Amino acid sequence: MGRHFGDLAVIRGIIYYKLSPHEQKPFATAFSRGIPNFLPRTLDTLYTWLPPFAFGYAVYAIVESAYKTSKKKDARIYETEVPNPPKCPPK
Repeated sequence: MGRHFGDLAVIRGIIYYKLSPHEQKPFATAFSRGIPNFLPRTLDTLYTWLPPFAFGYAVYAIVESAYKTSKKKDARIYETEVPNPPKCPPK
């Protein structure tokens, strides 16, 4: 029924070498290049992620404090509603 997509033409004289992904070392340069490179890369992107993060945290803190303040009861409102409990005589 014809050739498949990968077998359309025969190319001679070109040799392809492949290394199986199971034989590669995934952490070969992680400790020598990866970890030392972490700090400079983080500092380079600091101005990108820090302002929105700080702004979001500030908004969160202000909203939370406003919410807690709004849930507090004002003691002056309830001064006249509850009479003072009677004092028990000493035993």
